[in-house]
Amino acid sequence: MSAVSSSETVLVTGASSGIGAELARVFAKGGASLVLTARSVDKLEALAAELRQTHGGKVRVVAADLGAPGGPARLLQRLGEEGLEVDVLVNNAGYAGFGPFTETRWAEEAGMLQLNVVSLTELTKQLLPAMVARGRGGVLNVASTAAFQPGPLMAVYYATKAYVLSFSEALAEEVRGSGVTVTALCPGATVSGFQARAAMEASKLVKGKRLMDAATVAQAGYDGFRRGASVVIPGFQNRLLVQSVRFTPRRWVTRIVHRMQERVDA
Repeated sequence: MSAVSSSETVLVTGASSGIGAELARVFAKGGASLVLTARSVDKLEALAAELRQTHGGKVRVVAADLGAPGGPARLLQRLGEEGLEVDVLVNNAGYAGFGPFTETRWAEEAGMLQLNVVSLTELTKQLLPAMVARGRGGVLNVASTAAFQPGPLMAVYYATKAYVLSFSEALAEEVRGSGVTVTALCPGATVSGFQARAAMEASKLVKGKRLMDAATVAQAGYDGFRRGASVVIPGFQNRLLVQSVRFTPRRWVTRIVHRMQERVDA
């Protein structure tokens, strides 16, 4: 179980909006000092000001582009220069793309792989050993219910989240008993800027659906992380969906997901 410490420093990536911003809020409410990072400095500064006023804790803003090669190393260098020791890493930064793989842009997918997979892994690689050496802390990786099955029309995104889930579960077992925990938060479709960024508002998966709000997802992730859960799936329907995939032939699952993600006007 990850104990709460008043001196705990939490690094939240992709903290400028959506689930990332809500995770920052719930950690701040829990008494942690925060380091917020994303590309949008203005949004980060606005959130930092809100958190300082509401919770009175220490909040630092460090702008970083983790979707670019070398981004994680530059971020870690900044943290080192400021003498910051990260107790909890929240790997939230990520994005998706929508459309047939034969028609999507490689540059977009290369950036997605860099951000969703490579940067997440690099930050974990650099920060987790010190947590284990101290015998406290943890990593909260934001995956998705997309991690549990293939995703036609979002093939690369689903694959990145499958990696995040598998990676997180493996690390959770490796560090078991060390005082450090690793948790994969696997939300379903959530109200945030995610759908607009992925240009998937017209998808059957999203359009006209009642989606879970980011604050509820963040609270579930935080609670699960604090109790040392290796996987957290917010919402009964999402948990039911994940369980049903286990008992359905793989080819059927893939076809069902394809139909669910087609555009409404397709």
